[in-house]
Amino acid sequence: MHRVLVLGAGKIGRAIAMFLQSAGDFRVRVADANAAALTKLQKMVPVETIVADASDATQLRFLMQDCDSVISALAYFANPAVAAAAVESSTSYFDLTEDVATTRAVRQHAEQCAEGCILMPQCGLAPGFISIAASHLMQQFESLDSVHMRVGALPQFPSNALKYNLTWSTDGLINEYCNPCEAIHEGELQNVLPLEGCEEFLLDGIRYEAFNTSGGLGSLCETMRGKVRELNYRTIRYLGHCELMKFLLNDLRLSERRQLVKEILERAIPVTWQDVVITFVNVSGTKNGQFVQLTDARKIYHQDIAGQHWSAIQITTAASICAAIDLHAQRKLPTRGFVRQEDIRFEDFITNRFGRYYAAGSEAM
Repeated sequence: MHRVLVLGAGKIGRAIAMFLQSAGDFRVRVADANAAALTKLQKMVPVETIVADASDATQLRFLMQDCDSVISALAYFANPAVAAAAVESSTSYFDLTEDVATTRAVRQHAEQCAEGCILMPQCGLAPGFISIAASHLMQQFESLDSVHMRVGALPQFPSNALKYNLTWSTDGLINEYCNPCEAIHEGELQNVLPLEGCEEFLLDGIRYEAFNTSGGLGSLCETMRGKVRELNYRTIRYLGHCELMKFLLNDLRLSERRQLVKEILERAIPVTWQDVVITFVNVSGTKNGQFVQLTDARKIYHQDIAGQHWSAIQITTAASICAAIDLHAQRKLPTRGFVRQEDIRFEDFITNRFGRYYAAGSEAM
């Protein structure tokens, strides 16, 4: 039985615990500094819980003593310390961060990993599944021209001027909207501005916009540098969202006051559990001597699982990281050091008992 420590009992931590506990062959322990969050979790999922402070290195090492893997469902800035404690404890490490600097800090510990111990950040939706889907399409070409990756977690019933509800970490959302974005243009790695490059596209009769945001590419820019003319990632929203966020963050310069932005958003924009996750990947290049394009498009909706209602962002994020840890337990991933999302075989992921939630949302392949 694979022993897993989950750090964080928030929206995503609860979904992770539910998936792993329901599988029946994981021993799951969830730790959080918030006792009320653990009590809420126990009412939903029968797992072992413990009140602990993840910022305390001694407590972290104690929690990991008898665990095979640790999942960080904490805020991105807590992850480097968790990764360091995992390496010291020879515990494999997984996280959900979209923050580029955090991933670089985690990766610095990879050389100290013992055999059987891996560090695998960015295991969520984007970065995460979107890199696995893009890599799968890219492998079908003799030569590549462009790779466009688009992802959005959207309210199913938008009702405010932003046409948006909070579904994810507010800190993570603000980082995505404010930090520089990696891309490959004309074969060269470069940084582009967030909230720029706004485009429109049509899917199932609904018109969306997509614009540059930070972190969604994971390590793909590094992996594909010099191998593709153009590679970029953009976040999907309903029309008009980007212009309003540019006004708030750029024109009013609130990007310089991120804590204030967080307070405004969490006070004014409600959370919703009725959401839809859209993933859209276009890859073009040469295949069988022709210049062609292949597309992977998916929509995953909120649904009931194990007697509880879960949002689409909870399902997709938790399913992705649980699939990664399941494949690690089955020894279908590299067995030591830093592991990228593109190291996962698409076929292994999409047929996995957790990854299958993405298969159910497939609309085009």
